[in-house]
Amino acid sequence: MIRLRAPAKLNLYLRVLGRRPDGYHELETLFERVDLADELTFESAATLQVSCDDASLSCGEDNLILKAARALQACSGTKSGARIHLTKRIPIAAGLGGGSSDAAATLLGLNELWGLRYGAEQLLSLAAALGSDVPFFLSPTPFAIGRGRGERCEPIQNAPRLFQVLVTPRERLSTKEIYDVLDQTRNQGGDFNLTAAIPSISMVLHALRNGSLGELAKGLWNDLEPEAIRRCPPISLIQSHLRSFGCLATRLSGSGSSVFGLCRDAAQAQTVATQLRASASPTWRIEIIQTDSPSLVSSASAH
Repeated sequence: MIRLRAPAKLNLYLRVLGRRPDGYHELETLFERVDLADELTFESAATLQVSCDDASLSCGEDNLILKAARALQACSGTKSGARIHLTKRIPIAAGLGGGSSDAAATLLGLNELWGLRYGAEQLLSLAAALGSDVPFFLSPTPFAIGRGRGERCEPIQNAPRLFQVLVTPRERLSTKEIYDVLDQTRNQGGDFNLTAAIPSISMVLHALRNGSLGELAKGLWNDLEPEAIRRCPPISLIQSHLRSFGCLATRLSGSGSSVFGLCRDAAQAQTVATQLRASASPTWRIEIIQTDSPSLVSSASAH
């Protein structure tokens, strides 16, 4: 059996630069891989079978795990199958990239299980076809800048570990609907963020590399946040709580609905989480997270 972690991601910075002719959006984002992770196991089987401990998640043809497995089968021509089981820990449809990370882990796990020996470039090509966030989860570093539709990743070396409190309300948001409203607003000459001075990604990157948390906090950004808040008012309430308990900054991740609060260190994250649990809605999921270990690629282990 091969067992792999599939970590979640945060978007510390997310600008939507415009809609492309292919229907995707041109993005500029700063990804962080964090230690909240799903777990996948892979065993040899005659056919492809996917199971999950969360009954609300489809294990049919729309599941990215199965799509990744079929793509690798088709590309390699292998007749091998696999029994894949997902233990789901990342909140679903919350802007944390759980499905994309599961797909990336599937490419890695089956590449090893089937003895394909595909290199990074081949896996990245398959990953990009599966989804915009999937290539990031093959990155050797926990931080990367994403460009294009997010699939062109530039790994960031030697960045410090960050600590955050992550809060996920019960509500789920549609990524497509939020992007559609952004497009409509811009087509009408408006913008989500009329009064805000938008920081640059170079500023955020400089602050991250220097370990300047104060400057990093000033640079966190997400173009999708205003519309997500309009659709899901608890996001604004969560952010208010996180700020009042001392977080340096708070932002939505991806298209939401998960919100993170940046903390100075692990001790402050613990304090903020404790205070929040005492006053929060019981429907909010609250956890302390930190930057994940440097490499996912070498984390496959046979048992």
